[in-house]
Amino acid sequence: MFVGARPKCQALLDNSQFSSFSFIVPCQKQGDVVKSAEALEMSVGKVPFLEAVNGSTVMLPCTYSSCIGIENLYFRWQFNENGTMQTVCDAVIPSEGVVPKVKMYKERFEFVGMNRKNNISILLWNITFEDGGQYTCFGRNPKEKEKNHSAIFKLIVVDELREVDNTLTIIIASAVGGAIALLMGFMLLKNFTLFVLSKLEEKNKECLVTSSGIDNTENGLSGSKAPKSNI
Repeated sequence: MFVGARPKCQALLDNSQFSSFSFIVPCQKQGDVVKSAEALEMSVGKVPFLEAVNGSTVMLPCTYSSCIGIENLYFRWQFNENGTMQTVCDAVIPSEGVVPKVKMYKERFEFVGMNRKNNISILLWNITFEDGGQYTCFGRNPKEKEKNHSAIFKLIVVDELREVDNTLTIIIASAVGGAIALLMGFMLLKNFTLFVLSKLEEKNKECLVTSSGIDNTENGLSGSKAPKSNI
């Protein structure tokens, strides 16, 4: 939608299917053609949570993307500690592919993304129960008029990983396997029956041919014998 005679506009997209984020799309009108570009987006992956055992080491994933590129992108990791946002680390990325100089504010955290393929993930060593909670990956791109975006990743720390009950899966797999085996058995029995019937039919045909040949021979011999005449 264009307001007045302004050649440029910004459309805010807010879809309930993407409730975890909203993004702004700048667009420009050239004649009757409208060009649009997706703004900065921060992503923590398709599964925004991780369940890990106390004392283990975990990676908190995050990547950024922008179709128009970045310039001096500012990113920051934060931890929600009892309602207070604590900064874990932050840095400025001059351009894509450049390894940023990351400043760490908390111990046991390590920047491992190195900006390879827009990766700004961090590592957390020897996690404790206090480390469980929400981590926010924030980014701001000056190239897009300071547009920003953030994504949340949840870390769940447990004593031990829960065992997954595979009983239902095993029952379903067994039922499917049994049905397949039964079907294969039926097909084998059907093919064997058809094979036996075809052999019997061939044997009957051979018997008929042989019997017909014998009859023709006997008829020929009897027909060739002429009766003797008395002189």
